[in-house]
Amino acid sequence: MAISVEEFQRTAQAIQDEVAKVIVGQDEVVRYVLICVILGRHALLEGVPGLGKTMLIRTLSDVLDLKFSRIQFTPDMMPADIVGTNIMEEADTGQRFFHFQPGPVFANLVLADEVNRATPKTQSALLEAMQEQAVTVANETYQLDKPFFVLATQNPLEMEGTYPLPEAQLDRFLFKVDVRFPSTRELVAIMERTTGVNEARVASITDGNTIMAMGELARQVPVPTHVSEYIARLVVATHPGSEEASPLVNRYVRYGSSPRGAQAITLGAKVWALLEGRFNVAYDDVMAVAPAALRHRLLLNFEGQAEGIRSDDVIMDALKTLPRQ
Repeated sequence: MAISVEEFQRTAQAIQDEVAKVIVGQDEVVRYVLICVILGRHALLEGVPGLGKTMLIRTLSDVLDLKFSRIQFTPDMMPADIVGTNIMEEADTGQRFFHFQPGPVFANLVLADEVNRATPKTQSALLEAMQEQAVTVANETYQLDKPFFVLATQNPLEMEGTYPLPEAQLDRFLFKVDVRFPSTRELVAIMERTTGVNEARVASITDGNTIMAMGELARQVPVPTHVSEYIARLVVATHPGSEEASPLVNRYVRYGSSPRGAQAITLGAKVWALLEGRFNVAYDDVMAVAPAALRHRLLLNFEGQAEGIRSDDVIMDALKTLPRQ
């Protein structure tokens, strides 16, 4: 199945318009999540409670007509609660055998709610599914259906009883999306939509095959050499001690982005360009997706954490100081 740039843009806009019937504002958040979905990658949404993170993901699953599964992470959750387990069954003949009972990860769109509340052992089970798109139970490997993407949420406030995601798992998320508090006007609209009689409903816009076709088209978008080199230089510039590292990077960063950061920027910029109706990647596309692609891939040192420096501050400084060639 192949689609054109016009079909891509029309379908993407229809998805965003349909989601907007339920989700007030958060247009940038919706676009970032949609980019991850189109690419078949994973997104981490971070924000305080009540901002609609879970509602956004649920609404998106309805609009995309995909098999949806929600996993509410808790400290007592075990890996089998996610991937599934072998259960013993008895045939009519009396013979007993083991049968694999798939877990909630066997879906197209998986909502990992409050993912940082699970123990590292349970997080590692989700990590395999995210990276390999397969799970292993009792030495048997089971492939997950495509498309498959995990949209995870975490709360930055309540840190008691949580297990911070390891860097290896954070790196598996294409984007980390900050869900910000709504403005006064948006908050009024939220109250009107959620406290009245009429409940907003969405229609199904497209399916998994179309989403995968959109992802294939995105990968075909060419990236000019000078833009590709800029992305590589930007990622290198996030490492302290590098030639083009900004003063902020050298002072506050312990370790910069992995090569996956460059891949995330490139892929994200390709989709961003298509959403803007272009079949080529420009500097502006890189600037638009770089914060979401890099903010979870920078490790701040003790001084940066003590002074309340945010990864976004460092990234924006790098984008401002890194010259284009």
